[in-house]
Amino acid sequence: MQTVLLHSCCAPCSAAIIEWLLATGIRPTIFYYNPNIYPQKEYGIRKAELTRFAGAQGIEVIDGDYDREYWLQCIRGLEHEPERGARCLECFKMRLLATVRMAHEHGFERFATTLASSRWKSLDQIAQAGHWAASQYAGVEFWEKNWRKDGLSERRHALLKENGFYNQRYCGCEFSMR
Repeated sequence: MQTVLLHSCCAPCSAAIIEWLLATGIRPTIFYYNPNIYPQKEYGIRKAELTRFAGAQGIEVIDGDYDREYWLQCIRGLEHEPERGARCLECFKMRLLATVRMAHEHGFERFATTLASSRWKSLDQIAQAGHWAASQYAGVEFWEKNWRKDGLSERRHALLKENGFYNQRYCGCEFSMR
């Protein structure tokens, strides 16, 4: 069975992707690294929902650090950028760089992200950040996939209801709450 390190932001965005990966013979390991999520209580709720779902599928979850101060340093000066602006690109780069580092350290040859399932995110920014991150580590490639196609958006909504997932109304960062 093939493997992939899957950066995940939350259960609603991940469930259909995990299901699809398993059905196609790919075993994901989840990397939950989201220091952008605010407040920390929100971070904990999202992590618990994802861990619950992944556990039911027998999928390992690697928990990244919640270092909000580091995240704030990475996006400093971009706090007033609109959604899909420069702040989001820097946030994606920071999180996907941590993901490729984890992939490299654990012997994964490729990584992907569930960020590409959200209609609120720019696929171009995610691809740019993913390929940039992959260029920092030889031997690890970014798997660029539009997780919104092939019925995955519809399946996402069905799994959200079936599993009673907590479904947030903002991307996670305090600046997206506006």
